[in-house]
Amino acid sequence: MNALQANSATASASSVLGTSGKSDTNKADEAQDRFLKLLVTQMKNQDPLNPLDNAQVTSQLAQLSTVSGIEKLNTTVASLETSYQTSQALQSANLIGRGVLVPGKDVNLEKGRAAFGVEITEPADNVKVVVRDANNRAVHTVDLGAQDVGTNPLVWDGLDDSGVKVNDGKYTLDIVATRGGKTLDTSAASGLSFGLVNSVSSGAQGVKLNVQNLGALDLSTVRQIL
Repeated sequence: MNALQANSATASASSVLGTSGKSDTNKADEAQDRFLKLLVTQMKNQDPLNPLDNAQVTSQLAQLSTVSGIEKLNTTVASLETSYQTSQALQSANLIGRGVLVPGKDVNLEKGRAAFGVEITEPADNVKVVVRDANNRAVHTVDLGAQDVGTNPLVWDGLDDSGVKVNDGKYTLDIVATRGGKTLDTSAASGLSFGLVNSVSSGAQGVKLNVQNLGALDLSTVRQIL
């Protein structure tokens, strides 16, 4: 292709793509239309003595096929994601009014009763759970003994270790797990907070469980349904 023809082809290409050379949309059909127009323009302005060979044309068509395929795949994935989120929201609606255990150290004592739990991720010879008040004073102790990996729901009757009833309010969990006489990492045994699912919401951030006293939580955080 000589210089005059090259300039003509460039000008034609610019008219197809726009002065900025950028597409206004990512839709697959519009991208395909622009590509074909560009290819036709390029072929019209090719050097008759040195035309585009089949390999060049095939390569460009293959690129078009790849781009179109990716666009269609993205559309399909987006559709599946929307469908999955809708299905997840409908399933989550069954949790409304149910209690759930999720990772956390908060214990809410209401009307002299509280529920919480412990998640064990490593076998332990002994697991000790301590409920502390706002002043970090130990008010209730539970010795779970040896524990395997799993989730352990617990209920507190609101009595301290001396059998005296304590006030309703917020308390925190302190958990210590040991094995072979050594204290395990805090991740080996961690606390689970309890809350009632009041509602379910679905949005850009996915499906959320609106849990009383705990806020909006991902469905994936639920360790046990009570």
